Amino acid sequence: MGKISQGILGGFSGKVGNVIGGNWKGIDYMRVRPASVSNPQTEGQVDQRSKFSTVLGFLQPLRGFLKIGFRNYAIKMTEFNSAMSYNVKNAVIGVYPDYVIDFESALISRGGLTAALNPTVDSPAAGQVQFNWVDNSIDGNARPADRAMVLVYNPARNEAVYVTDGSARSIGNHTLTVPNQYSGDTVYAFIAFISEDGKEVSNSKYVGELTVA
Repeated sequence: MGKISQGILGGFSGKVGNVIGGNWKGIDYMRVRPASVSNPQTEGQVDQRSKFSTVLGFLQPLRGFLKIGFRNYAIKMTEFNSAMSYNVKNAVIGVYPDYVIDFESALISRGGLTAALNPTVDSPAAGQVQFNWVDNSIDGNARPADRAMVLVYNPARNEAVYVTDGSARSIGNHTLTVPNQYSGDTVYAFIAFISEDGKEVSNSKYVGELTVA
């Protein structure tokens, strides 16, 4: 039985017929229970689930980074769900069942701050991944004090190492410390920027693939 908590015009919780009511993050919602179907595993459903699973495997280790990178797009949804939605639509390539992530099209940060200019990455020594970029502090809404957000994704270990308060944009480089066990591993690098006050972020850029020294 459903229960009305704020009068007849308010939200309700529970079930009335095939309608379910509830509240999430202070937002009242209603949804209709889906009718049962004889074959829930349609070709389209299986295809979409495969894309979803591919993106989920990529983004799971990045949750902490996404909480900052996608917070301006977490409108009536979590940051993680917003990132999932974007990347399922834009960053999956291949043909079922062989879907993979197109890192060039993927975003792990999304926003209107001016993005990194000509970023590169290398591994000068064991336990180190160095990001470099051109100081573009005079471009758009970029500022010298914007901080680098850098991330290394290691799919073999299902891990990511990152910082969201790295070197200032004006410095032009940041060395990220990674576990010594990463030596010889192939990793994928991303960079974005966050404003000094923390309110704005840039779109991330895929910097490239490298083998850790």
